[in-house]
Amino acid sequence: MKKKAIREILNRTDFVRISGSAEEKEAAAYLQGLCEALGVSARQESFKVDTAEIREAVLTADGREIPCRGYRLCGSGSVEAPLCYLPNTDPASLMQAKGKIVLLDTGITYWVYQDLLDAGAVGFVTYDGDVHYPDRDIDRKTLRPYVSKGRKVPCVNINAKDAFKLVQSAPKTVYIRVEQTESVAASQNVIAEIPGRTDEWIALTAHYDSTPLSHGAYDNMSGCIGLLGVMEALRGRAPLRYGLRFIFCGSEEVGLLGSKAYTAAHEQELGKIALNINLDMIGTYMGRFIACVSAEDRLLHYLEYLCALRGWGLHARQDVYSSDSTPFADHGVPALSFARIAPKSQATIHNRYDTKALLSEDQLIADIGFLADFTLGMADAVKCPVSREIPDDIKTKLDEYLLRKRRKDS
Repeated sequence: MKKKAIREILNRTDFVRISGSAEEKEAAAYLQGLCEALGVSARQESFKVDTAEIREAVLTADGREIPCRGYRLCGSGSVEAPLCYLPNTDPASLMQAKGKIVLLDTGITYWVYQDLLDAGAVGFVTYDGDVHYPDRDIDRKTLRPYVSKGRKVPCVNINAKDAFKLVQSAPKTVYIRVEQTESVAASQNVIAEIPGRTDEWIALTAHYDSTPLSHGAYDNMSGCIGLLGVMEALRGRAPLRYGLRFIFCGSEEVGLLGSKAYTAAHEQELGKIALNINLDMIGTYMGRFIACVSAEDRLLHYLEYLCALRGWGLHARQDVYSSDSTPFADHGVPALSFARIAPKSQATIHNRYDTKALLSEDQLIADIGFLADFTLGMADAVKCPVSREIPDDIKTKLDEYLLRKRRKDS
């Protein structure tokens, strides 16, 4: 892929594109057009996502108003109660939550939310940002339906600077009010295919949606550029033994909804997918290249040997990755995710600082070169050597990640 093409893609997608929005749909249409311009047929598959419009969100501490954003899908209502700052959620800490509005250092995750509701918490305050950042941005959060399980209480998000002042001021009472209209919207996956000589496929995935504060250049238009680069590099080699199916996933940032929708809709066909290769954040100026393998350990060792032979730096592990590879692995498809993870002091995500300025065109081209070679090796193999058996320890981690089983330390 040429530098000019990379710049054009980053410029044309330099906007926020959250799940279910018109902007996400615009980006999907643009990516579909890019695939077709490469001579690869593409289509969109839509799926439903829960969303909400916040009409009003209020947070006061002893009558002093604090800027906030209400959580989408937390319902409508108000509550007034003492504040409980809870840096830990161990059993002893949970005893402090009864009848309190709880301020968390973390986001709202399933086990934390359910434990605190069981302990009697009546509302939640979370925060993000950094006390050292110049902005006062407040991210627009969602209480995901698979987290709330229908148990809704008022939740708001604030800036880190205000969270510090809130704890410092030790208010006697805190008041939250959230009013919203909940609805169902449409998101979409973009699917492009280069058929092979057999009816089996290598599926390549990357998500194209962003979080509400981010233009999502690093996370994850860079991965989409990676898919397009691999597509461009290998289209002239077709037909390979295995077909190449490129899936640009929508709504990853709200719970991997695009890849979950794809694997659910195509469950009967997944037996024909030999491997899933997922790209989630590549091409930064700084950062180490990683691979997370949700498959047999021989794939991990193959990657380590391959990179050693090429002189390509790699940090690899066998694990479950918080990205679109996970639903494929959960359906028995061997999967792995590639990423270039930059130090947080050099590149951050899910905020206003995730822009095209983080990305190196030269590094994107180099990363694409490696990914295209790896994909070619798997797609043109006499038989893809990766076993379809998902190891038991990975199955356990999938159960934990997808909330079917609780981790012992959670």
